Amino acid sequence: MYESYFGLRELPFSLTPNTHFYLNSETHQQALELLLVALKNKEGFIKISGEVGTGKTLICRKLLNTLGAEYVTAYIPNPGLSPEDLYLAVAEELGVNVDSTLGGHHVLKQINIKLIELASKERRVALVIDEAQAMPEETIEALRLLSNLETESAKLLQVVLFGQPELNELLSRPSLRQLQQRITFQQHISPLDKHAVQQYVGHRMSLAGYNGPALFDKRAVTLLYKSSGGIPRLINILCHKSLMSAFGQGERVVTRKHVKKAIQDTESVSMPRFSWLSLGVS
Repeated sequence: MYESYFGLRELPFSLTPNTHFYLNSETHQQALELLLVALKNKEGFIKISGEVGTGKTLICRKLLNTLGAEYVTAYIPNPGLSPEDLYLAVAEELGVNVDSTLGGHHVLKQINIKLIELASKERRVALVIDEAQAMPEETIEALRLLSNLETESAKLLQVVLFGQPELNELLSRPSLRQLQQRITFQQHISPLDKHAVQQYVGHRMSLAGYNGPALFDKRAVTLLYKSSGGIPRLINILCHKSLMSAFGQGERVVTRKHVKKAIQDTESVSMPRFSWLSLGVS
């Protein structure tokens, strides 16, 4: 595509969450640090929320890659499961062989035995659930029962929930108040501000192999920020299309006209509410 034209080794704005491109922006840094401290201190439930496209899955993968050898992790990326299937998924992640025909109580018992074994070896277990807002209410209750597994002195399992704001609404139901009370730490991931958007674009370009002056000029970045609202996923879409536009026109700098064309070609974003004439955009 345009990689060789701009001196890139790879596409810098892929939509696939890739920790290689992780930017330690203020909002992402706060979330990751909170997770690491809370897990280290053996806190109970930890919740990370954020709008679609703000980077929750990327932080989730960064966390899994950052945890040391003392941790055993169970990662559930699609939690729209029944209680029984949740137990089976956790058992599989922990390497527990179970007979699913014996029911959820048997699976839970085998998980407990495994957790006690790991605790005896001074291994910590973190259950990380992405897209947690998709969990059925009865599965959340099953998750609470799973978190009850403990010795006389410590919990055997810590739970990290990543989810959209709908997760907050779900957990606010009176029927789930017991789990809500167990969330000891929580963090909301905010969109990037204008300065962070500029950092984000330059960071990804550099990691993709670009070595030169800023490829996106200042007005292009301003337009990216205004139109994306600072949402990384939308920034990626617009930057990719802007680079395609500049490449197609044989130009070496991405300007506001290329970003404007990308906006017009993207249904999920809209033109910012300010005067194009004031920006000199034709």
